[in-house]
Amino acid sequence: MSSEYSTWHHPYKIAKEYKKKAAYFSMEFGIHQALKIYSGGLGFLAGSHMRSAFELKQNMIGIGMLWKYGYYDQARNEDQTLRTDFIEKTYNFLEDTGIEVEVPLHDNPGVKVRAYVLKPEIFGCVPMYLLSTDVEGNDHLSRTITNHLYDSNELTRVSQSIILGIGGAKVVEALGGADMYHLNEGHALPAFYYLRDQGVKKEQMAFTTHTPEKAGNEERDGRHLNRCGFFGRTLSEEELRKEMVNDGMINYTVSALRMANKSNAVSKLHAVVSNDMWKDFDGVSEIIPITNAQNQTFWQDNDIKKAWKKKNVKAYKKRKSELKSELFDEVLNQTEKIFDPNVLTVVWARRFAGYKRADMLLYDLERFEKLISNSKYPIQIIWAGKPYPKDYHAIETFNHLINFSKKSKNLAVLVGYEMDLSRKLKLGSDVWLNTPRITREASGTSGMTAAMNGSVNVSINDGWIPEFQKNGENCFVLPELDYKLPVWEQDEKDCANLFDILENEVLPTYYDAPKKWQQVVWNGIDDVLPEFGSHRMADQYYKELYK
Repeated sequence: MSSEYSTWHHPYKIAKEYKKKAAYFSMEFGIHQALKIYSGGLGFLAGSHMRSAFELKQNMIGIGMLWKYGYYDQARNEDQTLRTDFIEKTYNFLEDTGIEVEVPLHDNPGVKVRAYVLKPEIFGCVPMYLLSTDVEGNDHLSRTITNHLYDSNELTRVSQSIILGIGGAKVVEALGGADMYHLNEGHALPAFYYLRDQGVKKEQMAFTTHTPEKAGNEERDGRHLNRCGFFGRTLSEEELRKEMVNDGMINYTVSALRMANKSNAVSKLHAVVSNDMWKDFDGVSEIIPITNAQNQTFWQDNDIKKAWKKKNVKAYKKRKSELKSELFDEVLNQTEKIFDPNVLTVVWARRFAGYKRADMLLYDLERFEKLISNSKYPIQIIWAGKPYPKDYHAIETFNHLINFSKKSKNLAVLVGYEMDLSRKLKLGSDVWLNTPRITREASGTSGMTAAMNGSVNVSINDGWIPEFQKNGENCFVLPELDYKLPVWEQDEKDCANLFDILENEVLPTYYDAPKKWQQVVWNGIDDVLPEFGSHRMADQYYKELYK
């Protein structure tokens, strides 16, 4: 089967400042609710990038994976606790490009990899090539490689990196090759090894790092990776030694930083942290900041946008009330609780990882009980997010919140956290709560899209927030702690500071000074756009990383 997309093709005239052919590799993409090939922020970021690249008419394509079961479908057990379902996805809107490449893997000399294209007109993004090993002619094990995003089996995870990296690079070759190969995080690292062997120059390789701590950067045994086919060919012991760090390990980030001509971190603070973190390794590229951003066209509600442009308070309040009601229909449907659109509504919603501290408000139960039963300043709180399916500590936290919230009429935990629910939460909230341990959040992007829709950020001063915040004017920021403090002490102090801000600033402003609150809302939208819109980011990648 052939298609116009079996060669490098765009349905628009490429803008002259974006002529370089760029292939962007990512393990996940959040393009649309219907295409479930993402787990969280990394995917939402990549999806916004692909949308802005399309809107700016850039000469870019996306290379990703066609996950047969997605990440997982989030449902409930009989007692309302979290259930992880794995349901096969079939996407009739994808087109078979006819491109099939072979990738040597472990002891299999040729695993077949098929490329399917998401055409730009479907969801308004650049052409996206999604790879599948669920192909006639592959053995059963090979066909399962593209089953689950972030599979818990280590060998499968390595295989997924090889398929995305080497399979993806071969698909780009079949399309006619690219001028720039850009890895979004280290998952597709085998692409760089393969391309280097093919004579692709260092100047053609770019890398984005997302993790602000060494532990989050993937590291695996070098000899094991060599046996798996990670490098595109079997390296000699001498060649392998040059690649290894930390007693025989391959650190995906270090290797990518060494092979890329230029690399970037995802906020200004993250660039400082990253350059310091990797400075002791020879030959790593400089890490410049290109702060993450989100696509305004996709994420900002149109009526909110119109009201903001005209600073029409009446129109804004009317629309915000409608959006809150839409969100509260979801709350009612899932939890049988009736929420009130006139009550300040706080949302905590993102990937459920321990350092993000979803349950911080519960660290001081006495103050929390007072907060949620205050009749002068009523409050409603909603939590949502997906824990990693094998992260039992995060699942326990999620279930604890569910069980705790059952007895309160103004607390709710929602399941089914995907793009549609994420959008409803951002549009329907008054306050967007962000509570990571300081220095642990490289960027964070959910607060950007919340701010675009008039939800006021209440946040730790980490990630993108230092570049945005004017405390008390466009958001509310917790006092900054020393990241070297013991974890228990950070938790105790951040929790106390969060209650102080909610009790003394956020709630009194919302109820007693509505004009001031509205100004904070307008300032938030003014300051998040265009600076944290992904058009700025997509432009910056071409001008600073690809030049």
